[in-house]
Amino acid sequence: MKIVQEFKEFAIKGNMMDLAIGVIIGGAFGKIIDSLVKDILMPLISVITGGGVDFTQKFFVLGDNPNNLQSLDALQKAGINVLTYGNFLTIFLNFLILAWVVFLLVKVMNRMRKQAEPAPAATPEDIELLREIRDELKRRPQA
Repeated sequence: MKIVQEFKEFAIKGNMMDLAIGVIIGGAFGKIIDSLVKDILMPLISVITGGGVDFTQKFFVLGDNPNNLQSLDALQKAGINVLTYGNFLTIFLNFLILAWVVFLLVKVMNRMRKQAEPAPAATPEDIELLREIRDELKRRPQA
């Protein structure tokens, strides 16, 4: 019974709830970034590069292609070894965009924290005076 009680205390702690919320929001945020890349950025890149560019369909055939298949789906169904570098490029682009957005969010949060923190209070005049006296006494030769 003691282990159940310990688990209950662990599960109810604020840190675990914060972690769970972070994971859920992170998953949703990843879907937003995937949509941004797939639905907005990739079509723009396609237009800029001359149209018709779909990175997910970029591949190299590794090995024999006896039937001279041209589509990625047909090659994979036929069991032909294919290096699909376009899919990697898409996922890598997703990662770069996600990292950039997280960087910007952290930067904004840090700026907001700095603004929210009160400036350190000025040292009272009497303390400053006592410090000056102390420093002056340290500078005098010992007799």
